[in-house]
Amino acid sequence: MRFTSETSSDGVREQLFILGEIPGVLWTPEGAAGTRPLILMGHGGGQHKKAPDILTRARRSVAECGFAVAAVDVPGHGDRPVVEEYDRIATENQARVAAGEELAPLIADFQALVARRTVPEWRAVLDAVQRLEHVGPGPVGYWGISLGCGLGVPFVAAEPRVRAAVLGLGGALASAGDAARITVPVEFLVQWDDERVPRAEGLALFDALASAEKTLHANPGGHGDVPAFELDSALRFFARHLG
Repeated sequence: MRFTSETSSDGVREQLFILGEIPGVLWTPEGAAGTRPLILMGHGGGQHKKAPDILTRARRSVAECGFAVAAVDVPGHGDRPVVEEYDRIATENQARVAAGEELAPLIADFQALVARRTVPEWRAVLDAVQRLEHVGPGPVGYWGISLGCGLGVPFVAAEPRVRAAVLGLGGALASAGDAARITVPVEFLVQWDDERVPRAEGLALFDALASAEKTLHANPGGHGDVPAFELDSALRFFARHLG
């Protein structure tokens, strides 16, 4: 892991890093020393590691809870190069939807393809970040909705260090098998009028989770209309299970 820049403001230290070909960012309390909980955040489709919702959630998690937070660019996003295969599939999917095919199965297949690459990448990021003196091998949480859910479900299923997860805006078409292997506490978000993920698919993914403790948060509105108060709920959830 190589750090490329560092800034601090309002008590939060931000360090940009490169791990192999993976660009990422780490937020920690300014002057932090010793082990602390770590949250890995997965951004949405077409976004990046410092998208506004990621940045807001990360800074509040650090400032209010004393956590460390890390986020990385998914292949083909942010500071990573274009992946020709992914661009080709996206173009083909647009044409297929225009011809009358349903969007949800196409999204599910694409996310399953990308997850085969991101799951080992994210596990390597956890290894590197937890070796840092100001993070350490503390408990790990995961937050990710939309694409962050489609990639996050197989990651949480595969990574035993994750002790709690906030997921949502994802469906069961590609993720039900992995969800059945998740037993940690989960807070799951569904937008009742989601135009990208059919309501039944989101509810089916929640149902597939094997967690003894899982909570469904269903709110009116479309895919991009998650209420701001869900951030407060996620902070309380992670403070309870990681803090």
